[in-house]
Amino acid sequence: MIFFIVVIIILSMMYGYVGWRLIIPARFSIPVNIILWAVLVVALVLPFLPVMMRFRGVGGFWIDALAWIGYLSFGFVTLLFAFLVAKDLILLLSAAVQKSIHYIGGLFGSESVAAETTDPERRRLLVNGLNLGVIGISGAMTGYGMFEAMRKPEIVEVDISIKNLPEEFDGFRIIQITDIHVSHTIKRPFVRAVVDTVNGLNPDLVALTGDLVDGSVDRLHDDVAPLADLEAPHGSFFITGNHEYYSGVQQWVEETARLGFTVLLNEHRIIEKGEGRFLLAGVTDYSGGGFGADHKSDPHKATAGAPDGPVKILLAHQPKSIFEAAEACYDYVISGHTHGGQYFPYHFLTALTQPYLSGLHRHKETQIYVSKGTGYWGPQIRIGARSEITVHRLKSA
Repeated sequence: MIFFIVVIIILSMMYGYVGWRLIIPARFSIPVNIILWAVLVVALVLPFLPVMMRFRGVGGFWIDALAWIGYLSFGFVTLLFAFLVAKDLILLLSAAVQKSIHYIGGLFGSESVAAETTDPERRRLLVNGLNLGVIGISGAMTGYGMFEAMRKPEIVEVDISIKNLPEEFDGFRIIQITDIHVSHTIKRPFVRAVVDTVNGLNPDLVALTGDLVDGSVDRLHDDVAPLADLEAPHGSFFITGNHEYYSGVQQWVEETARLGFTVLLNEHRIIEKGEGRFLLAGVTDYSGGGFGADHKSDPHKATAGAPDGPVKILLAHQPKSIFEAAEACYDYVISGHTHGGQYFPYHFLTALTQPYLSGLHRHKETQIYVSKGTGYWGPQIRIGARSEITVHRLKSA
């Protein structure tokens, strides 16, 4: 509840800033001002309504349509806020430079420069003109971001060199899908397309690294049903993301198992091919312990009872798991969660909460790859972070 209140306060300040910098300078009549402020308040409330309805078990076409409008408006307003702040900072810097010039001019006796002032009406027209430009840019970026979010995920291929990898696994392909977020705006057709794409890549093993859904099994079981058609000779594996805990984690653990996934909750399996083998472990989400002690993420526990020697690969939803994974001497970690920031400029905020935002990195002796995600969350917008299906090709170092 405290988190929810904090989010409301922050968003209210953002939306209020948009109104303050756009509506007030325009000097519309009082009725028009009231209408515009009302529209802004409605835009603030809209994204929360589908979430509230979801927790009450209410769904259907109209709730999905409301979610589409609400999330898209949220994306537009947050982009608008970012561009307005950038514009205002530039104007502030420009004003500071002008005042400095006037002050220096006064010191050297240049009365014409020192006495120069800006016409208030001209300034108002300039500000409103710039505001219209910002609205246009925000609208164009929203459209572009929506196009990017709706596109088929990019196939990203990554070669991972691992010491002591058995030669039988040289070229072994782990296909990762993650952060699909099946919900009001991501439905069965998208999941079907992802499954067909993955199967077309001929995976040796499939890893679904959390945040599959935003909603209950009762509401979304038909939308995720195509996942049962995934084909990989060494199996499909699932770990929990933070959003499974918001959506009924035990029910989703059971549902993904029913769909044919091996669910790894701080557990491991030995993957064998010929005479070679490696250890594949999976941990619960980094935040899982807050929902129950039995779901506390533990990379060390995930290897309990494992034989000595095999290369160790870990599936961990959040990149934060890299710290314990490195201590537990994993060779490679496959992660997601961040969406690559999803859309500029808010990827900076994501980067503040995670050690790595996207791509391949090395932490001590452990490598980690962070996927930008296969779907999206909230606003159906992606800018500078295209969705992906990742091919992890193992290579002998």
